[in-house]
Amino acid sequence: MIAMLTGSVVTGGTQWLVLDVNGVGYKVFCPPATAATKSGERLTLHTSFVLRQDSVTLFGFKDAVERDWFELLLSVSGFGPKIALATVSVLPPDELRSAISTENVSAITQVPGVGKKSAQRLVMELKDKVGAGSAVFSGGQPWRDQVLSGLQGLGWSARDAELAVERVADLASADPQPSVAELMRAALQSLAK
Repeated sequence: MIAMLTGSVVTGGTQWLVLDVNGVGYKVFCPPATAATKSGERLTLHTSFVLRQDSVTLFGFKDAVERDWFELLLSVSGFGPKIALATVSVLPPDELRSAISTENVSAITQVPGVGKKSAQRLVMELKDKVGAGSAVFSGGQPWRDQVLSGLQGLGWSARDAELAVERVADLASADPQPSVAELMRAALQSLAK
């Protein structure tokens, strides 16, 4: 419904701010880092409009990937907007994707309000949605999906493939346009050890 807002910050709290868009003030709930934006600063927020029986709420994020994660987390049973917002506030998209792919429940339980059972349910419900081939949640690293897909095509489990990709991420970050073939070789070498 409302996909994006650009305006000046009027005021804010720990998890919300009021954005003046051409004379209309929108109260937008957002991660604490975003809510800390100073009054008077111009800001563009990618938004998610959440309609519930008892409330109509607007959530805002500095980038579309963070907003997409928020919306995906809302699809997990037991995860409402408050827990979804806390999750994207504590775990950046790459860390969240890695935690789900490697079934790292302890990383997910760092989020306030998320216990072990909720973290396990999150992993179970989202693992197939954010695995290899899911470019929407790759965090802007196309090589990552290609290497993950290649390793899984060679018979490695999703968990082993994700761990190998994490091991070669430093190599990839050193080159602005990394060669997928070189990264694949490096990932295979790390799995052979």
